[in-house]
Amino acid sequence: MNDWIWTSIFTLLPIAELRGGLPYALAKGIPWAAAYPYCVLLNALVAPIAYVFLDTFHKILYRWGFYAGIFDKLVDKARHKLTAKVERYGFWGVAVFVGIPLPITGAWTGTLGAWVLGLSRRRTMLAVLVGVAISGLIVSAIVLLGIEALDLFVKHV
Repeated sequence: MNDWIWTSIFTLLPIAELRGGLPYALAKGIPWAAAYPYCVLLNALVAPIAYVFLDTFHKILYRWGFYAGIFDKLVDKARHKLTAKVERYGFWGVAVFVGIPLPITGAWTGTLGAWVLGLSRRRTMLAVLVGVAISGLIVSAIVLLGIEALDLFVKHV
C-alpha cells in the first residue's frame, strides 16, 4: 500500500493517532513540511468524526435502561468531580491534554472527555486542533532529533 495511505490509517487510529502516523511518514521519507500539516489536519478530523459516532451510538444505546443508568451515573460523577477544573481550564485543558503525546492522551480521548463533560463542540474541535498541532511539534522534535542522533552514532561507529 502507498505510504500516504498507511500514514492516514495510523493517524486516524485511536491508539496511534499522530504519534504513530507522523513518525511513520518521516521514516518512509515523506518530507516533514508535507507530513506535519497532513497528519495534524487529519488527526484534527477525529473530533468531528468522534462527535458523529458518539451522538449516533449514544442515542441508540440510551434507549436501553441499563446503558442510560450507567451512563448517567458516570457522567454525573465526572461532572461533579471536574466541573471546577473544566470551568477554569476548559479550552486550554482539552488542548493541553490532547497536546501531550502519550498513550491515552489524544484527539479521540480528548473529544470523548469534552463530549461527556458537555463542552462546546466548536471550542472542542478548535482545542483538539491546537492540541494536535502541539503534539505534532513535540513528536516531530523527538523523531527528528532521534534521527539526527542515530545518524551521528552510525557515522562514528
